[in-house]
Amino acid sequence: MGVLAALAVAALAGLRLAAQRLEVVLQQALGPRASIGNVALGWYGLELRDLRVRAAAGWPAEDELRAARVRVSPSMASLWSGRWQIRRIEIEQGYLSLLRTRQGKLRLLPALLERPSTGSAGTPVQVDLAHVELAGTTIDFFDASVRQVPHRVRLEALDAGVGPIAWPALDRATDVELQARLKGPQRDGTLALSGWLTAASRDASLKASVHGVDLVALQPYLLKVNEGGVRRGTLDLQLDATVKAQHLHAPGRLTLTGLELASGGGLLSTFAGVPRQAVLAAMQRDGRIDFRFTLDGRLDDPAFSINDNLATRVAGGLAETLGVSLGGVVEGVGGVIRGLLGR
Repeated sequence: MGVLAALAVAALAGLRLAAQRLEVVLQQALGPRASIGNVALGWYGLELRDLRVRAAAGWPAEDELRAARVRVSPSMASLWSGRWQIRRIEIEQGYLSLLRTRQGKLRLLPALLERPSTGSAGTPVQVDLAHVELAGTTIDFFDASVRQVPHRVRLEALDAGVGPIAWPALDRATDVELQARLKGPQRDGTLALSGWLTAASRDASLKASVHGVDLVALQPYLLKVNEGGVRRGTLDLQLDATVKAQHLHAPGRLTLTGLELASGGGLLSTFAGVPRQAVLAAMQRDGRIDFRFTLDGRLDDPAFSINDNLATRVAGGLAETLGVSLGGVVEGVGGVIRGLLGR
């Protein structure tokens, strides 16, 4: 009986030492702008309460990351090796801010991901993370590639499952399953995303679907320079995207319903690159416009811009559906947006 008690005490002591090591390394990895309200130890690992990573000057939000509770479930033995095994991370009531720069680069958690991750001996910490689960999360996506002052798209009530993740190589295919509410000034829509991606190679197969999204929230992605604004309307979108060897191919379907445009612009004004009057006539007749399009190009081509390609394809799909001739308008959309985005 004494032997069993001694083994139990030794196991508990080892667990506590491993958890303390994990806590220290997590604090170091999160950086000096991070704070943790409370840390609790359990047999599963660690539970962090009131986690916060404040943003640096120039970031469009006050925080990079917040979470009411984070549970980390590692293989304790692996914490003493050069490669950690994390079975699960659960994040509840979280907040995350992302920034896409004017040049189109996506920045996520710079406090963590843009700093070298090293162990006590100065060697990179390698982590095999099996699964990350998010519940009730809010994401602010700030996009400076469509406006000089970053345009904000907010996702709320986001539930997601992501994994596995091999850090820092990111060379393993990672499954993604996500559902969220996309906020709008007049109404909220829904977003769903599923599939997989490999961050290192950018290979991916992803299906995205949005339904009932407020067009006012998305108008920077639909309107080119000098076009009038959107007064109201909703958007439905289905997109099936694959990336292989840096080549993006993404057929999609877009539906505009109840579209109303702001007044002004004259007879020659446009919406998404097509004559405004043709759009309004179709909307008045049918109440909706439905068309297909395809995004296509090489991600490693400096001349390729997803924003540019999307605007051009939307203009082409609209024109074909409405039976109007764009002449040089479609070609002009790319030039106008390249001028706006600097790409």
